[in-house]
Amino acid sequence: MLRIEGLTIRFGNLSALDDVSLTAEAGSLCGVIGPNGSGKTTLFNLISGFYVPTAGRIEWEGRDITGLAAHRVARRGVARTFQDLRLFERLTVFQTLWAARGAAGETRGTGLSRAWRGRGEQREAVYRLLAETGLAARAGAFARELTLSERRRLELARAVAGAPRLLLLDEPAGGMTPGETADLAGIIRRVALPGRTLLIIEHKLDLIASLCDRLYVLNFGRKIAEGAPADVLNDPGVLEAYLGRDEMEEG
Repeated sequence: MLRIEGLTIRFGNLSALDDVSLTAEAGSLCGVIGPNGSGKTTLFNLISGFYVPTAGRIEWEGRDITGLAAHRVARRGVARTFQDLRLFERLTVFQTLWAARGAAGETRGTGLSRAWRGRGEQREAVYRLLAETGLAARAGAFARELTLSERRRLELARAVAGAPRLLLLDEPAGGMTPGETADLAGIIRRVALPGRTLLIIEHKLDLIASLCDRLYVLNFGRKIAEGAPADVLNDPGVLEAYLGRDEMEEG
């Protein structure tokens, strides 16, 4: 379980996140939505150790991870993707996933990277992940040669390759067509979700509604709603945050 209580971070006089609390049950897929600048990515940066909160507590699997450095958070089984893709442009698709598995092993002190060298069964595991994410035919291509959709899938596959128990997805469908988004939803259900807890930020509300068990809504750094997707997406306060009061009155 992920439990966040009273999470706050201030940059000077600006409260980027203000007294936010949420929980994600083990094995669930929870969505975090809200207008641009509402604090969604800031929340992920706090969970994953990129920022240190001003106040509040982050607990994962019963352990306090508040303020831990990013590598120590990763060591506890937390991985993430980024809204702005951060791939290794000079590595091939296969090398990216191979490196991700090896790095995860070293981070967790298992010596996994040494065990992987020359082991055919582990190579097969990488190719299986490539097949599951639709990237097998591109295994030898460099990351910089991929389409946007392929790069999005590679970022997801890289995060999954490290076998995290908590996965944070920051706008994984950004820039994708409706067809590509539908394909990605299937990959998330088949590949990313089984055996782990997911938190997903996404502006495509149809994708969020189809995937998530529960939604949390942020606006100006504060949580304004939470609950089942059908209830949240019809909440007047949520609609106002997205549309604005004038447009709601005109409608």
